[in-house]
Amino acid sequence: MPDRHALLSASSSKQWLHCPPSARLQEQFPNESSVYAAEGTFAHEVCEYKVRKYLKERVKHPQSEEYYTEEIDQITDVYAEFVISIIEEMKRNGCEPLVMVEERVDYTHIAPSGFGTADMLIVGKDENGNGVLHIADFKTGQGVFVDADHNSQMMLYALGGLAAYGYIYDIKIVRMSIIQPRLDNISTFECTREELENWGESIRKIAILAYEGKGEQRAGDWCRFCRAKPVCKACKDEALSLCREEFLDLDEGAFNEGAFSDESMQSDGIRASPDDNIENCESCENGTVPVFKQPGLVPLTELAQILPTLNRISSWIESVFAFVSSEAINNGVTIPGYKVVEGRSKRMFTDTKAVVDTAVANGYTDLYKQQLISLTEFEKMMGKKKFKELLGVYVTKPQGKLTLVPEDDPREAVDLTATPETPDREFAAIPDEGE
Repeated sequence: MPDRHALLSASSSKQWLHCPPSARLQEQFPNESSVYAAEGTFAHEVCEYKVRKYLKERVKHPQSEEYYTEEIDQITDVYAEFVISIIEEMKRNGCEPLVMVEERVDYTHIAPSGFGTADMLIVGKDENGNGVLHIADFKTGQGVFVDADHNSQMMLYALGGLAAYGYIYDIKIVRMSIIQPRLDNISTFECTREELENWGESIRKIAILAYEGKGEQRAGDWCRFCRAKPVCKACKDEALSLCREEFLDLDEGAFNEGAFSDESMQSDGIRASPDDNIENCESCENGTVPVFKQPGLVPLTELAQILPTLNRISSWIESVFAFVSSEAINNGVTIPGYKVVEGRSKRMFTDTKAVVDTAVANGYTDLYKQQLISLTEFEKMMGKKKFKELLGVYVTKPQGKLTLVPEDDPREAVDLTATPETPDREFAAIPDEGE
């Protein structure tokens, strides 16, 4: 049975295209799943079910008490409706499109042992009669905005689609769509077949380097999901060098020995004389606490410039703590200066039925809270038209939590001048940039 995950997978292509050695480096670490990955897998199964049901295939609805929620139902509807609209449009263009759900594609002619699974692959025609290959990919994440524009994952899927069907159909146009409902993001990138194939040729040498574990090791936002990140020398060097640029030191000895010696400070262009920055700082005896190189405040414009860097440093720090904690807790590794303790836990019943029986037997009967069925359940019960007619007047959609994002995010900017209560509203942290 072939491996489920390719060494040069399309989903990790941004990583190995920028840092070729990472593909082999992270082989040493297990590909551990998370609750987010498990939810994403289930959501993809629901997407597959809804599209196959539209195609009139016999399918069984996926089941999960843990992950099947009203939100999952809603965001998978967005995906299914988008994909179905593509198919219906091609039918209106006078062709019966070739539709493949969860299609494994092979691009080994570009990247050694390269393969992946495209959520949706559709071959048909546009309104002008040109052959079209359309790739669609569903994203459940809400922390990283994913753009379809020159997205390497989608382009590799498309190259695999061309390799499989390009000799059967006269494909001239390639379209690639990302559907990310939790960020209200549906983006599509279009290019010619020739442009896509030229791009594939341009990355062939990089792919070979990655397969062989060679090339330059580089840190960047592509490190986000790299399993080797906690112990990656490039990530460590980047994070610590960036810290050195802003601070004399964070913890004595964290960067190097003698961090506060006259020689080391002078080599950084810092004067260690009594009349320097720490002259009037009573808590800075001998320079043993963090001190900015220059006094004063940092302009907001400069802070904005370093936000992407701070996100990378924060991500690296989190990955280091997670890796070290896992080694201590799961593998029993002793971490000097640290210990494993038991955290707080919540009380819980061991036998719910026995609890209810005992309470009722002693005269306590008000044990359950009644809960109204969800909005989505009402809509399914009544049908969308009847639901809107009867209950539409009672439906509202509250304003979402305010979030600061890069200006190339497709969502419309909020007019803060028209919202006097804005300062008191909740806001979210800036998400990392992602593929």
